[in-house]
Amino acid sequence: MVLLQVMLGGITRLTGSGLSITEWDVLMGALPPMNAEQWNEAFDQYKQFPQYELVNSDMDLPGFKSIFWWEYIHRNWARLIGLVFLIPFLYFWFSGRLNKAMRNRFLVVFLLGGLQGFMGWIMVASGLIDKPWVSPYNLTMHLLLALLVFLYLIWLALSMRKKPVPTDHPVAAKHIRWVLGIIVVQIAFGGFMAGTKAGLLFQTWPLMNGTVIPPNAFHGANAMAAIFDNPTTINFVHRTLGILVFLAVGIFWLQNRRFSAPSMRRLEHALLLMVFLQFLLGVTTLLLASTHIPVFWGVVHQLGAFILAGIATAILYYARPRKPLIG
Repeated sequence: MVLLQVMLGGITRLTGSGLSITEWDVLMGALPPMNAEQWNEAFDQYKQFPQYELVNSDMDLPGFKSIFWWEYIHRNWARLIGLVFLIPFLYFWFSGRLNKAMRNRFLVVFLLGGLQGFMGWIMVASGLIDKPWVSPYNLTMHLLLALLVFLYLIWLALSMRKKPVPTDHPVAAKHIRWVLGIIVVQIAFGGFMAGTKAGLLFQTWPLMNGTVIPPNAFHGANAMAAIFDNPTTINFVHRTLGILVFLAVGIFWLQNRRFSAPSMRRLEHALLLMVFLQFLLGVTTLLLASTHIPVFWGVVHQLGAFILAGIATAILYYARPRKPLIG
């Protein structure tokens, strides 16, 4: 469900649907407009904000509905995730089936989910003030929180397996931490790529319009602005990190391909295959972009990043010293 929510978030962003619902109502917001009057009211409310005034001023009601539904599905899938988690959690808690360690870990999941929803609204609100787009910083934080929830759920799921776990592998544990760290940084820059539309600047690879480093890269009012606010720099860093991730995974695979546990070998093979596919998806998305990022390729590329990080997290779980959550 979390992975599907990530896909819905990508579709919402790439179709420009994220600012179509301009308020957050936890209860009544779960209901869509039911008649023509309510649809016109929702559309009139949308017209009061910058995205309509500066981008979609020629939009009619059917056009508004087409972007409304993606944001509506995205928000309500988040609500459904909360219910699917909360109802069984409360049942198992009050029926005494959770020990203290498990209960605390599941509470962390619930709090992270709530924080993610709150961050989502902060992100949307940043695009309702004076610009028709959300803050790249808020968008990236929203993306990273989703990644954290996803990886933490994987960790918890693996910790509750009753199947014997492979022996510790300190060398693999040390190396996979570096690999996972680079992947997370790369996903963060993917968020900045989306937030600044940096992916539309250079539709060539491996060179950036004939240059290795474009002339205006790393220019800004200060060091932080030169890296995180300059779309050319963001594009360059994202490309470079993509190569580093590919090489890091390849080196890790070569170093640990003879690991004795079959389950670890399968995960390492999956990691190598996934980084190859993800690299191809990134280049394909880049080359197919024109005035916009193609929705299908952009969403699949984002999904691939989460899967790659998830495989690396599973390898880290199996390689590190462990204490089981259940007896």
